Amino acid sequence: MLGSEGDHYCSKKTDDICGDVCGQESSRALSMSRLRCILRGLDLKTYIFLFVLVPTCFFGIYVHGQKISYFLRPLWESPPKPFHDITHYYQENVTMENLCKLHGWGIREYPRRVFDAVLFSNELDILTLRWKELYPYITEFVLLESNSTFTGLPKPLVFASNRDKFKFVEPRLTYGTIGGRFRRGENPFVEEAYQRVALDQLLKIAGITDDDLLIMSDVDEIPSRHTINLLRWCDDIPPILHLRLKNYLYSFEFLVDSNSWRASVHRYQTGKTRYAHYRQTDDILADAGWHCSFCFRHISEFIFKMKAYSHFDRVRFSHYLNPERVQKVICKGADLFDMLPEEYTFKEIIGKLGPIPHSYSAVHLPSYLLENAKKYKFLLPGNCFRERESG
Repeated sequence: MLGSEGDHYCSKKTDDICGDVCGQESSRALSMSRLRCILRGLDLKTYIFLFVLVPTCFFGIYVHGQKISYFLRPLWESPPKPFHDITHYYQENVTMENLCKLHGWGIREYPRRVFDAVLFSNELDILTLRWKELYPYITEFVLLESNSTFTGLPKPLVFASNRDKFKFVEPRLTYGTIGGRFRRGENPFVEEAYQRVALDQLLKIAGITDDDLLIMSDVDEIPSRHTINLLRWCDDIPPILHLRLKNYLYSFEFLVDSNSWRASVHRYQTGKTRYAHYRQTDDILADAGWHCSFCFRHISEFIFKMKAYSHFDRVRFSHYLNPERVQKVICKGADLFDMLPEEYTFKEIIGKLGPIPHSYSAVHLPSYLLENAKKYKFLLPGNCFRERESG
């Protein structure tokens, strides 16, 4: 029925559950009554859905959102353009002239000079393996160190404090330092780029000139000795050449794949060559060395890098940095950041799910590693346990 102005219409077709809605005077009271009406009409299954399953789903997305994003990556991101792979020929008893010929290159009358330039953080063991591997063919070792991490954290000058351990390269070493800007919260890749620009200047101080070879790679991206010897002796090599490295994690026990590509070798050109760590050409030389990521002796070094390097945002929860957890992850061959593989197809993602299989091969590894196996046993198969503290 219609009442006087201000009254509410109340249908006679009401039930006992909602009957008390009629007659409410204020809109607020009416809304509360309707809410009670709705809630009273829900059964137990609906309550479980609303107050258990829905919050659980939100919590699951919060915890595993990154995994979901990485798994669905093929839906919105296409694979990069394939590299042009150059077959790599090598056998120790084949002459350099024949090796160059097999690659379609000529032979030089004398080898090019080679400069190996790196940004250094705290990887003392891997730096030793790198420089021992490359020592016979490097004209000048160039190392730049900062008192800041890429994420703006202060750090000691680790190399400066341990320089006496590298006396074997001292006559051929150009060492420089750069002060950090300590801009917390800034994209870490900005600080990284800033340091790489400074490395360009240090290379000029080191005396690099046109057509010298320049190795651009992180400390843990180690070209093999014979690869660098090949490139310094052969003529007509590409002006820029990426190196395809075997990709290891934690040690040479866990072979991820053979697709590490960021390392590169350049025929230096004044005013044109810039030190960088991204894709710079389509040409890549197969089986050219090793990339051993997070290959540390001490648990504290793992934790430091997790907080310090450009992808620090992957540390989504503080318990990721727990030393006991880190040790378990290393021995299992799992991911420190609990992430899915960074791939571009569902086939590749699914194929790499789970821990990395253990490898028991120590063939074709850096020679200094095998010559000093006792000292560096943590890098060899079957030795996953790490020391807790660093020097």
